[in-house]
Amino acid sequence: MLWPDPAQRDWLVEIRDNLLARIAEAEREGWLGEMEGLQVSLAGAEEELIQLDRRPSRVVVDLGVPVITAPSIPRRHRPEERT
Repeated sequence: MLWPDPAQRDWLVEIRDNLLARIAEAEREGWLGEMEGLQVSLAGAEEELIQLDRRPSRVVVDLGVPVITAPSIPRRHRPEERT
C-alpha cells in the first residue's frame, strides 16, 4: 500500500477545507453537477487524511556502534615464533 507523504498533511487539510467551502457555494447556487464532483474530490482528500492518521509510526531502534577488532593471525604465522 502506498501511504500519503506525511509532509503533505497540511496541504491536504487546506484542500479539504477549500473543497468544503466550494461544496457549500455550489449548494447555495444550485450547481448540483459541480457539487457532486466536489464531493468525490472531498472523499478522496479525506481518505488520504485517514490513511495518514492510521500510518504506522516509525520505530527507531538503536543497534549500537559495531566494534571492529583486528583480525586474528593464526598461530603458525606469527613472526615471533619462527622455528
